Amino acid sequence: MGNTVAREDFEWVYTDQPHADRRKEILAKHPEIKALMKPDYNLIWVVVLMVLAQLTAFYLVKDLDWKWVVFWAYIFGSCISHSMTLAIHEISHNSAFGNSKAMWNRWFGIFANLPLGLPYSISFKRYHMDHHRYLGGDGIDVDIPTNFEGWFFCTRFRKFIWIVLQPFFYAIRPLCINPKPITRLEIINLLAQLSFDVMIYYLWGVKSIFYMLAGSVLGLGLHPISGHFIAEHYMFLKGHETYSYYGPLNMLTFNVGYHNEHHDFPNIPGKSLPLVKKIAAEYYDNLPQYNSWIKVLYDFVMDDTISPYSRMKRQLKGEVKQD
Repeated sequence: MGNTVAREDFEWVYTDQPHADRRKEILAKHPEIKALMKPDYNLIWVVVLMVLAQLTAFYLVKDLDWKWVVFWAYIFGSCISHSMTLAIHEISHNSAFGNSKAMWNRWFGIFANLPLGLPYSISFKRYHMDHHRYLGGDGIDVDIPTNFEGWFFCTRFRKFIWIVLQPFFYAIRPLCINPKPITRLEIINLLAQLSFDVMIYYLWGVKSIFYMLAGSVLGLGLHPISGHFIAEHYMFLKGHETYSYYGPLNMLTFNVGYHNEHHDFPNIPGKSLPLVKKIAAEYYDNLPQYNSWIKVLYDFVMDDTISPYSRMKRQLKGEVKQD
């Protein structure tokens, strides 16, 4: 089961996050990057095709034996589902229709949410903007694990279970750390999702519903793509808060692996982040980086100095503005 890790609390820091200062430096040196701050209209068609692919899969699995439903839920459905959550991440930054059509992005996010089975898009947007503005902010950034997670998931076996249960913790963490009043759009997201789920059950039955929900849970838990949850901000190297991944799974995840680049320029769509890295290579080439999310998951479990506590945390000062 492994030994208890040495860390007993988060890494408290008293400096601002590095991304705003680096963004100013890069834009001063490479103003051409501003031309990349525009919508990615191809995202619209990719999301539509992904929804259609899952609808086709819902139909195809309805009469399969249960073992094959589970098999395809993990092999195919989980990849599409996790990829769709990262499409929703893109949409939350208004990458589909641009900042001038913010509500179009919200409605499109609700549409992209449908094949996931559980309402997610609108709430994610509200909390994700806090993650960018107040990275590591105590009581604000719900990407930071709770104290219970850091305290309890402290052995190799428990860390493995924590990875399996990632969807559960991401769902309940906002309610524990920073609960917000429910908005009208969140109610619409919920009602649209319930209506869609009832329709799928009515048309094709319980196996299609199971495939949909199992794919979402499996895809966000013990899955190679889930390495990005840990790779992005967990401190494998002391003093480094954000890490990029430059491996092939970026092709399935809208380049979310380019995470330093994304936090530096959250209004640039994922499609253009490799170009940001190329233009400003002197800023990114020497930062800590990964080429395998699977290795990140393995190292997180096996390294007894790494745990959910391995995050930088800040005590925020001054006025805090949340969505």
